[in-house]
Amino acid sequence: MTDCHGTIPRNRRPDSGSGYASAVLSYFSIRSLPRARVRIAVLLFGVFATLAYSLQRENHSQALVTIAGTVHDKDGEAVAGAEVRLTSKNLAETLRTKSDAAGHFVFTALTAGAYQLTAAKDGAVSQPVGVDASSAGDNLHADLVIAHEPRSSRATSASQMEFYDQPSFTIAGVTDWTAAGGHGSDSILRTSESLTRETLALRPDAISSATASSGRAVPGEEERLRAVLAAAPGSFKANAGLGKFYADHGNYPAAIPLFQKAYEIDKDNRENAYELAEAYKATGDFAKARSLIAALKATHETGDIDRLSAEVDEQSGNPTAAAEEFQRAVRLDPSERNYFELGSELLLHRAIWQAKQVFEEGVKAYSASARMQAALGTALFAGALYDDAARQFCKASDLSPDDPEPYLFMGKIEIASPGPLPCVEEKLARFAGRNPENALANYFYAMAIWKQSGNAFVGTALEHVNTLLNQAVAIDPKCSDALLQLGNLDALRGDYPAAIGLYHKAIEANPRLNEAHYRLGVAYDRVGDKERARQEFQLHETLEKEQAAEVDRQRREIKQFVVETPSPAPPSPNR
Repeated sequence: MTDCHGTIPRNRRPDSGSGYASAVLSYFSIRSLPRARVRIAVLLFGVFATLAYSLQRENHSQALVTIAGTVHDKDGEAVAGAEVRLTSKNLAETLRTKSDAAGHFVFTALTAGAYQLTAAKDGAVSQPVGVDASSAGDNLHADLVIAHEPRSSRATSASQMEFYDQPSFTIAGVTDWTAAGGHGSDSILRTSESLTRETLALRPDAISSATASSGRAVPGEEERLRAVLAAAPGSFKANAGLGKFYADHGNYPAAIPLFQKAYEIDKDNRENAYELAEAYKATGDFAKARSLIAALKATHETGDIDRLSAEVDEQSGNPTAAAEEFQRAVRLDPSERNYFELGSELLLHRAIWQAKQVFEEGVKAYSASARMQAALGTALFAGALYDDAARQFCKASDLSPDDPEPYLFMGKIEIASPGPLPCVEEKLARFAGRNPENALANYFYAMAIWKQSGNAFVGTALEHVNTLLNQAVAIDPKCSDALLQLGNLDALRGDYPAAIGLYHKAIEANPRLNEAHYRLGVAYDRVGDKERARQEFQLHETLEKEQAAEVDRQRREIKQFVVETPSPAPPSPNR
C-alpha cells in the first residue's frame, strides 16, 4: 500500500426496499375482514393498488412498472406471510416483500426490464418466474406456487439447488500456505494480497463496522429513546429501539441488554433476534450467537441467517464451515451481497479459481455492481490474468466513476504487472482529472504513463510524469512513493546528487521503504561514496529479511482452503 494520502471516501447507496408495497398491504389488511367479504376485499385491493399506483406515477417524471401477483400452494390455497423476492440486473440488491392473507403481493416504482420472482416460506421455495416489463407503465402479474414438503424432503431439495451453473468444487479443509503456488514474482504476490485485503474492505459488514463508531446521532435522539424506555420499561418497542440505536453506532455492549430484554418479551420477533445475534458476534460471544442463530434456523432458514452464521464461523476460526454457510446463503438467496460474500471468503483463503468462478456468476447476475466487477478483477490478477484483471477494474470505474477504489486497484496492478496493461492509463487520467488535489490520483497516473511509455520514455512523457509526481508531493509532502520515483527520474537523467536528496526525503517519510535504501545505495556508489553505499545496501538487506518474515507470518495466520474437484465420470463401456 502506498504511503500517499488523499483517498476519497466511497459513495454508498442505501439498500433498496419495497416500502410502498408494505404500506399498501398494511393499509388494507384482508386478514381483518370476515370470510364472506374476502372476495370483495380482493377486488378492492386490486382497485386500491391500481389507483395508488396511478397517483404515484403522477409524482414521477417518467412512468414506472408495477409487478403484482399471488402466492399459493400446489392445491391452489393462498399462502400468507411468504417472502417474495424480486431480482434483476437492473437492481443492486434483491427486493423483498410479504404476501398478505389472500396471498397477494406487489412491487412498485420499477423501471422497465427483465425480472425474476421467487417465493419462500418455512424452507420451501417456489420455482422462479420470469417477468419481462418491456416498456414503462406496464402493470404485470405473476403467480408463484410453493409446494409444502416434509422437512426431510425440503432438506434434500435444498442440497440439490445450484447457486450457479454446475459448481465444480468442494472445500475439504484448510492448510498453511506460503508463496509457493502463487503466480508471478513476490512483488506481484504481495500486490495480490493487498488487493484481496482491499476487496474484503468492500464487504458490507466491514463497511458498517468501519463507519459505525464514527456515525453521528441525531441531536437528542438517545435522550428521547431513553425517556421512552423509562416511561415503558416493559415495552418491546422501547427496548428494541434503544438497542438498535446503540448497535447502529457501534456500542454493542450497551445494545445487548436491551436486545435481550426485547427478546424475552417477544421471542417470535425475528428482526430483534437477528440484531441480538449480530451484537453477540460483534462482541465475540460466538457461543450465544450460534445458539440464537440455531433457533432462528429451526423456525425459518433464510440467506441472511446463513450469512450471519458464516460470519460467526469465520471470526471464530472455522473457515471451512463458513464457506459451507456462505454457499447455503447463496442457494437460498442469490443476492448481490451473498455472491460477493462467498467469493470474498474463497479469495481470502486463496481458493483463487473458485473465487473467480463465483464472481463471474455474480457479474452475470449483477452486471451493474461496481464492487462485483472489481472483485472479479482481484481474482483474475491473483490468477495471473493481468490484462483481463485490468479490463474488469476499468469496467468497475466506468460503473462508478466517482468511487476511488477501482482506480486504486488498477494503479497497483499497473505498477506490479510485468508489462503495460490495457485501458488503465485512460481511466487513471480520468481519476486525476476529476481529483486534481488527490495525491494518489496524481501518483498512479504518473506511474501509468511511465509504464505505458516503456523504452520511449523521453521528452513530453518524461515531463508529464515529473509534473504529476511533483503535484503529488506538493499535496502530500510525506508521499514516500512519489519522492522515490522523483529520485529515480533524477537518477535516470544522471543527476545523482539530486536523486540522493530525494531518496533521503522518501526514507524520512517512510524509514521502512526498502527500495529507497537500495536506490540510495546505488546513487552513493555512482558518486564514489562506497562506505555510505555499503551502509544502505546493508539496511536494504536487513529490511528485506524482516519484511519477508512478517509477510510469512501474516500468510500463516490465514489458512488456505484445500479444494477438491470431482473426478470426471468414467466413459460408459461399449456394448
